[in-house]
Amino acid sequence: MGAVRTIAFPALRLVVWAVIAVALVVLAFRGGAGDTAAGSGPGAPTLDLASPPIPVARGSVANTVTVSGTVVADAPVAVKATAAGTVRRILVATGSAVTAGQPVLEVRFEEEQPPVTGTDAEGNPTSTPRPPKVRTVTVPAPSAGTLAELDVLVDQVVAVGDTIGQISPGTLSVTAPLTQAEQFRLLAPPSTAEVTVQGGPAPFTCTGLVLGAATGPSPDGGAGGDPMAPPSTGGTTARCAVPPDVTVFAGMGATVAVSAGTAEDVLVVPVTAVQGSVQQGNVWVVGADGAEEQRAVALGLTDGEQIEVREGLAEGEQILQFVPVPDDSVQDQMTGGPYG
Repeated sequence: MGAVRTIAFPALRLVVWAVIAVALVVLAFRGGAGDTAAGSGPGAPTLDLASPPIPVARGSVANTVTVSGTVVADAPVAVKATAAGTVRRILVATGSAVTAGQPVLEVRFEEEQPPVTGTDAEGNPTSTPRPPKVRTVTVPAPSAGTLAELDVLVDQVVAVGDTIGQISPGTLSVTAPLTQAEQFRLLAPPSTAEVTVQGGPAPFTCTGLVLGAATGPSPDGGAGGDPMAPPSTGGTTARCAVPPDVTVFAGMGATVAVSAGTAEDVLVVPVTAVQGSVQQGNVWVVGADGAEEQRAVALGLTDGEQIEVREGLAEGEQILQFVPVPDDSVQDQMTGGPYG
């Protein structure tokens, strides 16, 4: 037993350590050779993020922008005084329905008259003043609706342009905020949109579609002058009129779909392959030898996934699927290689 402990066990231990050392050397050389063959250099293997080439093909593009909006009551129209003078008579009571051009109240004013000229018995010229002529004009309703407010009293003095009341049109519209990308897709919007109100009637056509700046926050901080209401935000919105025969209510949520054109059987590429998305862009064409060339193209409609190419490419040409990302790695001054 003494010989086994002193000779056999130490020898066996040396053999085990030698096997482990040889295995580590083999693994190290095989890993380095594999990396070198893959073109990634020594060290940990890297992932190839090169953009794959794809062919330019023909397809169809439907530029339909769908956004979430809200049903809102149209803003009241101000009634303004058309003459300076004194309110003589109120013709319409607050809360009454009015038509466009209907007289709302009368304003009395005095019009100066030129003096009467002549000569006296001795032939001297004379000038006799005349009293002013009293005239009355009516202030018409600027639009049809309901006279919601009338903030004047009989015998009150008003000036030209003073706001003396408000007419509520009693109509509704649908407004929807637009992102910057959606605005670019609606450079030439149609005049109508398809609107769906959650829990409401069947989808209907909303007319008079316009794009414009959203109303900013009111002086009191909240929408409609309510200080407790959340402030309205700026930006661009799409707005269209709800038909009078459609039953919806202000505050309801709605989905607005705007169809801004369709292109059939045109050259299309993924939006990821184009630098730019409106009118002009750049793509990277891959030649037969694998060389990459940046090329300017004219762009058309897009559905958010594909975009129409009107000029600059031919069917079947190979382009990079993704716009190349600039190499932002730092050059190592000692070895000349990049590190990041």
